[in-house]
Amino acid sequence: MLAIGLSQYNVALMHTVNHAFFKALLFLGAGAVIHSFADQQDVRKMGGLIKFLPFTYSVMLTGSLSLLATPYLTGFYSKDLILELAYGQYNFSGIYAYILGSITAGITAFYSFRLISLVFLTTPNGNKLSYINSLHGEGGSLNLIVILPLLILSLFSIFFGFVFSDLFVGMGSDFFQNSIFMHPKNISLIEAEFSLNIFIKLLPAILSFTGAFTAIVLYHLPFGLFLINLTNNKIGRNIYAFLNGKYYFDIIYNHFIFQSGLKLGYIISKEIDRGAIELLGPYGLSNYFYNTGKNLSKLDTGVITTYSLYITIALISLLFILFSPALTIIIDNYSQITETGSNSKPSLEEIRLFIIYITSALIVLLY
Repeated sequence: MLAIGLSQYNVALMHTVNHAFFKALLFLGAGAVIHSFADQQDVRKMGGLIKFLPFTYSVMLTGSLSLLATPYLTGFYSKDLILELAYGQYNFSGIYAYILGSITAGITAFYSFRLISLVFLTTPNGNKLSYINSLHGEGGSLNLIVILPLLILSLFSIFFGFVFSDLFVGMGSDFFQNSIFMHPKNISLIEAEFSLNIFIKLLPAILSFTGAFTAIVLYHLPFGLFLINLTNNKIGRNIYAFLNGKYYFDIIYNHFIFQSGLKLGYIISKEIDRGAIELLGPYGLSNYFYNTGKNLSKLDTGVITTYSLYITIALISLLFILFSPALTIIIDNYSQITETGSNSKPSLEEIRLFIIYITSALIVLLY
């Protein structure tokens, strides 16, 4: 991504290919360690596996060194070139990218050799059965299925960059032809190769080896006792809890974001979605009609005086509708809105006769 941001697309593609070899080697090596060590995945419960898994240690060390861009290994031919191309643009964006990339290289070296130290170099911290299981980890014919890919990937992690770097990103190479276009103003390979001073070229490597050495010192006994002793006081324990808790980001997310989101989702689901369905949706309408019919059925009492009351109320309501001033107002307003001739406007008497006709038809149909 850094190379693409610098418009160095050929170098980005080469680093993607290089990265595939040593990164796949590290992941496959991690899987081999987990499988050999009774499926244990906590590196704090490992240690001392260099004597039990020497081949896995060798290939993972090779992958880590290639990831660090150790000179003349595969990662060196693309990773350092990206940083040099960034600085070689001689603008703020390029120098900023170079600084961030160099710092990241040091951090990458630190966590890579932290893994090497905790898994292979430090004193054993796992249970006895796991170490007994790892004794047979690199033996037997079945493990050739894992050992052979590790060997092939380790060879590519060592030699691929040296063999194919000139083909991919060499000066004057036409390997990509017209498949990748780079604007001439973004071509800074000459500046990256010949105009940078030696310190700029060596700074990423210096930071990488510093990070690797720091990890070995901090996590490999007896120097590792320094980290253990840090937690003997309250300040050290708080620092350890802060770092081990991933800066409390999970707590912040869970308490302030996820919990609020769950509450909002519950309110939306319970009050809005379900409420709308119960009140306005099919369930609400069917429930409304059911209750209405149930209430209307209570009117059928079988008492003739009650029916006479219904008939009287209906007749009074009909007369009220026929001779209500509101009906006259509605007809007048309708006549004003329509712009038709006077002969086509319905009269009040016609409207009343129409209402009587409809009412009579309903009575006939019902009875």
